[in-house]
Amino acid sequence: MKFVTDPAIALKISRMKERVRWQHPFVLKREIDQTQLVIDAPDIDNPNFSFLVIGDSGSGYDRSDNPQHRVAQSLLTQKDECRFMLHTGDVIYLVGSSEQYSQNFIRPYREFLVGGEAPQQIAYDRMVFNYPFLPVPGNHDYYDLPFVYGAMVQSMLPFRRLLRHQLDLDVGWHGSRKGDAYAKAFLDYLFAKEGEAIARHLDRHYVAKTSSGRCLRYVPGQFTRLPNRYYSFRVGGIDFFALDSNTFNAPLPLEDLEAWEITQQQLIARRQQLLDDKQALLNQVADLESQPAEADSDEVNDLYSKVEQIEEQIRDIEKQLSADQDHADVDTEQLNWLQTRLIQSWQDADVRGRVIYLHHPPYVTEATKWYQGQTLAIRHRLRQVLDGVQQALGDRSPDQPLVNLMLSGHAHCFEYLRTEDTGHGDAHLNWVVCGGSGYSLRRQRPEGPVLTEVLSEDQTQAVAKSYCFAGRNGHGSQKRHPYSFCESMSKPGNLLKSFCARSLLSVIIADGVSMS
Repeated sequence: MKFVTDPAIALKISRMKERVRWQHPFVLKREIDQTQLVIDAPDIDNPNFSFLVIGDSGSGYDRSDNPQHRVAQSLLTQKDECRFMLHTGDVIYLVGSSEQYSQNFIRPYREFLVGGEAPQQIAYDRMVFNYPFLPVPGNHDYYDLPFVYGAMVQSMLPFRRLLRHQLDLDVGWHGSRKGDAYAKAFLDYLFAKEGEAIARHLDRHYVAKTSSGRCLRYVPGQFTRLPNRYYSFRVGGIDFFALDSNTFNAPLPLEDLEAWEITQQQLIARRQQLLDDKQALLNQVADLESQPAEADSDEVNDLYSKVEQIEEQIRDIEKQLSADQDHADVDTEQLNWLQTRLIQSWQDADVRGRVIYLHHPPYVTEATKWYQGQTLAIRHRLRQVLDGVQQALGDRSPDQPLVNLMLSGHAHCFEYLRTEDTGHGDAHLNWVVCGGSGYSLRRQRPEGPVLTEVLSEDQTQAVAKSYCFAGRNGHGSQKRHPYSFCESMSKPGNLLKSFCARSLLSVIIADGVSMS
């Protein structure tokens, strides 16, 4: 039995469209743009502003400590100095279950919620934020769990805890129901309304106006729903584009992967090796837990973390092996939307910068992610978009990046990378991975900070370099778990400054890059 299941891309798209009543006749009649929102908050047009970024935070039960709670408390110290908070996905671990929101989200972030002084009384599908909170879905927010497995886990959990079993079975009963829990928590869930109730709702909440038509008015403390799983908004002259990368991360067909020196035989051999490694780790856990009084809980948790990483890699390989029949399921509608809106953004004299944030990183040196099929697919499809934007815009100064800042999660670390001359529209861009905000940090790959691609049988090209990495490091008593979040600052004059709250990174974006 598979531990988790990931719905097909076409199913994710169709279900999410149903939930927001995508292009409903009442929406079309009012010329509403369901991919746009306007934040109704004081000083929202001031070009001098900061914002917070977190990702991969949604952990719950923990025997000794809860990193997400510590990160949330650190966020509070920066809250008043920042305008809003972005989340790069994986809001709820392990499988996005609705019953996990109370423990894994509402309690840690109660100070950001209306009624947060009594978090136990807040329903996950009735949350109202007193501070703009703007997430995108992660893969775990779409995952499902076989009911039999969920029931078995929940029925055995009290006994496992009584016996001091170290495994954190924080999975809930059923999973996300194909992203339904995320949609009910954060999106404007119009599917729950019928007839004229939809019209009245649209006339009340979709009253903001932009160049693309009417759109949702996001009012902190009153109405804080998002119009769609992907969307855009503008603050202080900066256009933000929030993407759902779970619908364009399908691995490329095997014939395309061979250009990256990946073959079917290699994938099959790699999967078998991972299965063997997983079994060896589980045997180590069994040996440790046979003597629970002497078991090192940190060591056991590390072993289970490695098992979870291996299972993720196995799922990715299985997706690559089936890519020939599944690769057609790519969210071209969203990608075309992004390309069109980026071009429009560049043609708007009121816009001085652009930020894109999504879950899956196209560039990363975290050990389990660089060679994943999803990483290659995201990079390939974003390149296609940015190539199209570059072609439409024509010649530009190399000091003007197509996008000022790219943010992602998925890799459980904090990292700053800069692309080299890739030969595509993603050249010379600044990328920040912010996925170390609470769940199971990972190590950096041993190959080093320079990322390369294969050009030919005997030639490779450096495409990106990592300048800062903060993830699990050290061994034994020297082991460190630097959980993190990011704070970014925008200033007048096309200047966007991004820095980690723990002083890990300082990047000036627009006229170049400087490190401190």
